[in-house]
Amino acid sequence: MIPPSISKSQNHQIKKSSVVSYSGWQNCLRLANSEIELIATTDVGPRIIRFGFVGGKNEFVEYEEQLGRNFGSQYKSYGGHRLWIAPEIEGITNHPDNLPVDWKEKNGWLILDSQIEKKPKIQKQIRLRISPTENRVDLVHRITNKGSKSRTLAPWALSVMAPGGRAVFPQEPFQPHSRRVLPVRPLVLWSYTRMTDARYVWGDNFVEIKQDSTSTSLQKIGARITKGWAAYINGDRVFLKKFPLKKNATYPDFGCNAEFFTNAKMLEVESLGPLVTLKRGEWTEHRESWFLFRTVAPRSASTAEILSPLLLGKMKV
Repeated sequence: MIPPSISKSQNHQIKKSSVVSYSGWQNCLRLANSEIELIATTDVGPRIIRFGFVGGKNEFVEYEEQLGRNFGSQYKSYGGHRLWIAPEIEGITNHPDNLPVDWKEKNGWLILDSQIEKKPKIQKQIRLRISPTENRVDLVHRITNKGSKSRTLAPWALSVMAPGGRAVFPQEPFQPHSRRVLPVRPLVLWSYTRMTDARYVWGDNFVEIKQDSTSTSLQKIGARITKGWAAYINGDRVFLKKFPLKKNATYPDFGCNAEFFTNAKMLEVESLGPLVTLKRGEWTEHRESWFLFRTVAPRSASTAEILSPLLLGKMKV
C-alpha cells in the first residue's frame, strides 16, 4: 500500500480553487494537491463530479448523456457526489439540483451553496478542503431549514462510484455467546434486497457488495457501522470514506448511518447523519473525510490483505 502521506520533497502548496471547464460545464471549480484532485460543478449542484488521482481515472461515475447539461425541473443524477435529505420521499429527497451554485472561499474551505429549494424550503451547502500533506479531503454537509414549518430530516451524503469495483464495510468484532448475548448492530434490508445475490459476500470481518455491469436488478442494504468507515476497491485504487456515529442519536431507516445501492452502472457508498427537527433558520451538519490510495497487492489478494496496511497505518479509522 502506498503510504497516505505525500513525500516531504514534494510541493505542499495548495492553490486556491481554479475555475475550469469540465465535460461541457464551463464554470467548475478544481481543488488539487500534488497527488489528488476534485472538481465541483457550479452550473448545477452542489455536486462534486470528479475525484481521483491527478490525471487518473475518476473514482466517481459519470453519465455521458447528462454531462454538461441542465435538465430544468427534471431530476438527473449526473454522477459524482451529492447531498440529499433522508428519509427518502419521492419528489422531495430527489429534488432537482439544476440551479447555479453560489460559492466562496473562506479560511481554507471552498463553500458551495445551493439555491433555496421550493419543496421543502431548505438550502444545501457542501464545504470542502483538501489536505496539503495527505491524500485526504474533508467535507461538511449542511442542511438549513428556510421554511416556516419545522422539518425532521437527516443529511445524506451519496458518493456514486464508478463501475467495476466493490464496496466494503466492517463487521463488528466476533464475541462468543458466553461473553455477549445482546445484538451489536442492525443490518437493514429493502423489499428488493436479495441476500442470495452473488454480488454480496457475507464475511466474518467484512461485508462486501460488488458492482456488476451485467446484473440488471437493483440491490440495497444499510447498516449501523460503529467503526465509522466504508471503502470502495476498484482496480489498484482504494477510496475510503470516514464518517461519525453519534451516540444516543436516532438515525433514519431503522438506525442506518451507512447505506449501499448498486445497479448495472454504478455503486453508491452513502453515509447519513442523525435525524433532527429543524425550526426555521436552524441547520444540521454531517461530516465526511475521503482518502485515496493505490495498492500494490496482487490481484489475488484478499480484502483483508488490501485493507490491513491502510487500517493499521497512520490513518486510524
